[in-house]
Amino acid sequence: MFKADRFIQDCCDGLREVNAHAALREIVARAVSEPRQVLKSLGEPKVSGIETLYRSGTLTILNVLWGPGMTLYPHDHRMWAVIGIYSGREDNIFWRRSGSGSKWPIEVVGAASLCAGSHRSFDFDVIHSVTNPLDKVTAGIHVYGGDLSLPPRSAWDGDTLTEAPLSHARDIRAIEAYNATLTD
Repeated sequence: MFKADRFIQDCCDGLREVNAHAALREIVARAVSEPRQVLKSLGEPKVSGIETLYRSGTLTILNVLWGPGMTLYPHDHRMWAVIGIYSGREDNIFWRRSGSGSKWPIEVVGAASLCAGSHRSFDFDVIHSVTNPLDKVTAGIHVYGGDLSLPPRSAWDGDTLTEAPLSHARDIRAIEAYNATLTD
C-alpha cells in the first residue's frame, strides 16, 4: 500500500545514495507500479493543481494534477527530476536550444507519453512541454533533486518560442483557468 509519508522518507533516504538520481528513479518506479494504490492514498484527482508533499533545499516532491487538455509550455527545471504517473496520461515534447543559425531558439528532439504506472527520468538540462491529451485529470508524482522554487528557471512562449524567466504566477493562473472550465 502506498503511503505518502513512507514515500517521502524513502526519497529522503535515497538522497544519501551515491547516485541519488538513480535511487529516486527506482523509488518512484516502485511507487507508481501500483497506480491504484497511489490513487487510493492521494485521492481521485478532480481539478488541476500542484500539491507540495515535501520541500527542502535538496528535494521537492509534488503531486501534480493536469486538467483535461491542459498544456504547459516548454520549460526547464535546472535540476534532475523523476516523474511517475498514477492516473491518466501526459505527453511530453523534449526540446533543446538551437544552433546560432536557426530561426527558432529551441527545437524538438523527441517525445514520450507517460501513462498510469509509468515513469521517466529527466536530466539537469532537460527542456520539455507537457500536455494532458485526455478528457480527465492526469495525476503524477514529480520528484526533483533540489528546491524547485529557488533556481531561476526559463519558459518558452508557446507562439514564438522566445525564452523568458519562468512565471509561477502565470502557471497558477493557467491552472485556475482550467479549473474554471471543469466547474462550468
